[in-house]
Amino acid sequence: MLPKPQIVNLPVYQPGKPIEEVKRELGLDEVIKLASNENPFGCSPRVRAAIEAELQNITLYPDGSAAELTEVLAGHHGVGRDQIIFGCGSDEIIALIARAFFVPGDETVMADCTFSVYKSNADIEGAVSIEVPLKGGTHDLDAMLAKIGKKTKAVWICNPNNPTGTIVSDSELVDFLDRVPGNVLVILDEAYAEYVTDPAYSNGVALLSKYPNLIVLRTFSKIYGLASLRIGYGIGQAGVIKLINQVREPFNTSRFGQAAAKASVTDHEFVAECRTKNRDGIQYLNGQFDRLGLSYFPAHGNFIMVDVKTPAAEMFQALLKQGIIVRPGFAKYPTHIRVTVGSAEQNAKFIAALERVLSGSEARV
Repeated sequence: MLPKPQIVNLPVYQPGKPIEEVKRELGLDEVIKLASNENPFGCSPRVRAAIEAELQNITLYPDGSAAELTEVLAGHHGVGRDQIIFGCGSDEIIALIARAFFVPGDETVMADCTFSVYKSNADIEGAVSIEVPLKGGTHDLDAMLAKIGKKTKAVWICNPNNPTGTIVSDSELVDFLDRVPGNVLVILDEAYAEYVTDPAYSNGVALLSKYPNLIVLRTFSKIYGLASLRIGYGIGQAGVIKLINQVREPFNTSRFGQAAAKASVTDHEFVAECRTKNRDGIQYLNGQFDRLGLSYFPAHGNFIMVDVKTPAAEMFQALLKQGIIVRPGFAKYPTHIRVTVGSAEQNAKFIAALERVLSGSEARV
C-alpha cells in the first residue's frame, strides 16, 4: 500500500505530555502542565449551563453551518455571516486552506520557527515551504516579502508568534500587506490575540476590508479555555471563505463546542480578567528570569520562551521529575523552553523547580 510520497517522512505532531501519563510514569501525586498554552483559569462560568442545555440534543447532529454561533460571532467582529468558517480548532482551518489552494509545486512562505502545522499541511499537499529565519525572535517581514515569487500561493504570519511569543506591530503588518501581490494569500494567525496588551498590536479583523487576500484565524482554545471542545474559526472575504468551505467536512464542530463558544464570546468580563491575570503572570516570570540571569523573548501571548542555558531536552526531563511539564524541542533554539503562564501558584512552583535544577540541587539527566 503506497502513501503519498510527500508524507513518508512527515513528522507526527507531538502535543504536550499528558498529566496522567507523567503521574503514572514517575509516581507523582501533583503534576503541573505548562506545555500547551491552556488557560489555567478555566472557562467562562456561562459554559457549563450552555453545555448542560445541549445534553438533551446529544443524539442529534450538530448544525453543520453553525448558524447561531455565526450570527453571534459576526456581530462580535462586525463582519458578514458569509465571512466566517469554523473548524475543529483553528488548526483544521489551516488544513482546509492548504487543501483548498495548494497543488504540488506551489510555494508558501513562513518563518523558520513558528507553528509547525503550517509546514506539515503544505507538505501533505505537495507544496514547497520557504522558511525565513526569525529576526530577534520576530517575523522578518521584509525578508519574507523578498521570498515571494511566481509560485507563491500563501504567506503565514503567526501574531503573536508561537513559540517565541513576539508580535509584529500594526504599522509593520500594514506596510507588508501593502506590498504583497494581491494574488497571494496572507494567513494571519491570531490564536493568542485576546491576550495582547501592547497598543502597537494589530487587529487583523479590522484590516479585512482593505485586503481581500487576507484571512484571519482565531480560536476558542486559548483565552476562552475551550481547548477540549476543539473549535476555531477563520474570517476573510466571502468569496475566499466559500472556497475553503467547499473542502470542509460536514459536522466538523460539535453541538457542545458551538454552544460553549456562543456563551463564551459574549463574556467580556471573563476575557478581561484572564488577560489581566496573564499579564501579571508574565511580569512575575520576567522578574524571576531576570533574577536568575536568563534571557527570554518579549511575551505577548500566554507563554514565554526562555533560554535556560542548557540543552532543552535535559531541562525538560529534570523539570518533569519534579512534576513540571514544559515544552522543549525547538531546533533553532536548542537551549530554549516554552513555558505557559500559569496561575500565581503554578508560576511560583515552576520557578522554584527551575531554580533547583539550575543550582544543581536537582540533578539533570
